[in-house]
Amino acid sequence: MTVYKQTILGPIWFFIQPILTTITFTIIFGNIAQISTDGAPKIVFYMAGITLWNYFSTCLTSVSSVFNANANIFGKVYFPRLIMPLTIVISNLMKFGVQFLLFLCFVIYYALQGQVHINLWVLLTPYIIVLMALISMGFGLILSSMTTKYKDLTQLISFGVQLFMYVTPVIYPSSSVPADFVWIMNLNPLVSLFDYMRYAYLGVGHFHIGMLIYPTLFAFGILAIGVLVFNKVQKTFMDTV
Repeated sequence: MTVYKQTILGPIWFFIQPILTTITFTIIFGNIAQISTDGAPKIVFYMAGITLWNYFSTCLTSVSSVFNANANIFGKVYFPRLIMPLTIVISNLMKFGVQFLLFLCFVIYYALQGQVHINLWVLLTPYIIVLMALISMGFGLILSSMTTKYKDLTQLISFGVQLFMYVTPVIYPSSSVPADFVWIMNLNPLVSLFDYMRYAYLGVGHFHIGMLIYPTLFAFGILAIGVLVFNKVQKTFMDTV
């Protein structure tokens, strides 16, 4: 909330940002590029991807700068350092919740029109969000630990996150990926989570419970690695920050 403290519209930006992004994607990728949405209305198709991606990317970029952003606090007061990245991931749930409610409003509208079909898989949403949080935090912890020594990396993170969006089905359905590249796409642990979102809330694409095995194992694996690296670096990071 403090991000919008000095702005005129304040927290309304929570709504404006995803709406403007959705409109932009609809015009550029939906109308001009004519990228398939698997038969779903363009607005909710792109909003489904944007809602998930915003949470993931915000958590990742914020956690990745936790050492540099909090160097003064870490240097003066001792407390479990993992509290800071954990707080970031949890606090961003508020922004996600607002944008998710906006997404639900559009889904309900199109559902009443018979253009999307919500199913019982929506009950799995909390688990999907947990996986998103764990993956973003794991990557963020690793990057944060690396930036204490390699300062130039901070300039590449935002670019890397934007690039990663294009290898994740945020603006296109998984079904549009050529068969020869499907195995490469499936290395991305986020793919199944975006497929879930559109299948559960829009009734398009495909999803089955087995698709969550890989992202689940990846989430806990990357988090474990992130915590180990983070704990190792925190002991000496004041010498390099």
